[in-house]
Amino acid sequence: MSDREPLEATGTAQPAQSAAALPSTEEFEAFYREVTPKLVGFLIRQGARLAIAAEIAQDTMLKAYRKWAEIDSPSGWVHRVASRELIRYIARTEADDLCEDVPEASSLLPSPSAAAEWEQQQDLLRLLADLPPRQRQIMAWKYDGHTPAEIAEELGISPIAVRASLLKSRRALAALMAQREGGEDR
Repeated sequence: MSDREPLEATGTAQPAQSAAALPSTEEFEAFYREVTPKLVGFLIRQGARLAIAAEIAQDTMLKAYRKWAEIDSPSGWVHRVASRELIRYIARTEADDLCEDVPEASSLLPSPSAAAEWEQQQDLLRLLADLPPRQRQIMAWKYDGHTPAEIAEELGISPIAVRASLLKSRRALAALMAQREGGEDR
């Protein structure tokens, strides 16, 4: 069975998972604590509001826990599954509903305490929001520390296409930054 796509519900009863198929509590808790905040940030950089990003991350982690024994690369798997779920969510939602002014604290994520850091993140999000969806998606993967080859593998596209998208994204972001800086001086 592939770790590329989560199984869809078939309506038939599934046998209970054996205890051996589930990760040890300590192992999964460490993975969850390390990866969940990064996953939420990854989804926010793709255009999700904090609440939606946290919900998708939580659901994705639950899926990962249930499929742990089948997943070869847990971090890549949760990023891929969460990204696909966000795309499904965006397809079902109007674009106006995807913006949020100030993130609220939640038990899943601490509230942003450093105003300057939060402001920089908001500036980045505004810039990324002006990119086409594919470029925004690829930039989110890159911002999360993935190489073009890893991004290509995870998204099922060629590394050349990823590099081309990164180049276009960087040029567009530079032009947007120059435009905004020019507009602020007036």
